[in-house]
Amino acid sequence: MAGDSKKLQPIIVKRIKRGGHAAHGGAWKIAYADFVTAMMAFFLLMWLLGSTTEGDRKGIADYFQNPLKVALLSQGSGSGDSSSVVKGGGTDLTRSEGQVKRGEIDEKRKTINLQTIKHEARRAEAARLQALQKKMQEMIADNPRLAAMSSQIRLDMTPDGLRIQIVDEQNRAMFDSGSAVVKPYMRELLHEIAQVLAEVPNRLTIEGHTDAAPFAGGERGYSNWELSSDRANASRRELLAGGLPEARVLRVQGLASSALYERDAPLSPVNRRISLIVMNREAEDRLLASGAELAQALPAIGASSADAPAQPATPHEPPR
Repeated sequence: MAGDSKKLQPIIVKRIKRGGHAAHGGAWKIAYADFVTAMMAFFLLMWLLGSTTEGDRKGIADYFQNPLKVALLSQGSGSGDSSSVVKGGGTDLTRSEGQVKRGEIDEKRKTINLQTIKHEARRAEAARLQALQKKMQEMIADNPRLAAMSSQIRLDMTPDGLRIQIVDEQNRAMFDSGSAVVKPYMRELLHEIAQVLAEVPNRLTIEGHTDAAPFAGGERGYSNWELSSDRANASRRELLAGGLPEARVLRVQGLASSALYERDAPLSPVNRRISLIVMNREAEDRLLASGAELAQALPAIGASSADAPAQPATPHEPPR
C-alpha cells in the first residue's frame, strides 16, 4: 500500500512567467501639454504687462470691464474696433492712449530731434544764467560796502550771455586817470564777483572800455587802445586772485571808445567801464570756431606774402 501511494503522488511543476510592463496611457501627455500652454500664456501675459505703459493697462482694464462703453466713447464701429489680429481683441498695445481706429496706418517711429535737444539745452543755460544774475544781485545787496557801489554795477542779459558791467562815477573811479592800477574798492568787488563766477562752468570775455578823451600824445603813442587793454588784463588778474580758475577766461580785449555806453555823451564817466560777459555755449562755440578759422588762414597768408616779389622802394618816399 505504501508503494502504491508513492506511485500515485502527483508531480507539481512550477513555471515562473516573466510578465512585461503594463501599457502606459496617454493622459500624462495631455496634462503636460496643458501645463506648458498655461506657462507660455502666463509668461506672455507678464511680458505684455511689463512692456505696456500705465495708460495702456488702464485702457485694457476699462475695455474688459465695459467694452461697449469704450467703443462708444472712442466713436468706433463696434466693441472690438481695433487693429488687433484677434477680432474684438481690444486696444492695440502699440498705441499711446485710448482706443483709436487708424486702419492700416503705420505707427510713427520715435526719433531724436536734435533741434529740440539744442533748444532745451539753451533754455536750461538761460535759466542758469538768470539764477546767476539773481545771485549777483543778492550778493551785492547783502554786502554793505558793495551795496554802496550798486549804482556802478549794471547787470543785463545779452545774446552772448550775462553781462556784468562796472562803470565809473564822477567821484568814484575804478582806476586813476590814464592808469591801469586797480583801486582798492574795485579789487574787493572783483574778488567777490570771482567767487560767484567760480561756481558756474561758463567761460568769460573781459572787455576794457574808455571814454573818447584822447591822450596828449595822440593815437600813435600810448592811447586808449593800450589803456583799455591794460585795464581789462588788470581786472583779469584780480579775478584770478579772487578764486576764478584761469581756464575760465577765454578772451581779454580792449575796445577803447569804439563801443560807448552813452553815445550822446562820449566824455561821460560811465563810458569808462569793465565788462565781464559770462558767455553761453553758443557764443563760446562761435568764438572758438572763428579762432580756429583764423589759425588755419594765417599759414596761408604767410606763405603767400613770402612768395610775393619784393616791391622796389620809391627813392623820393620818406621812411615811416
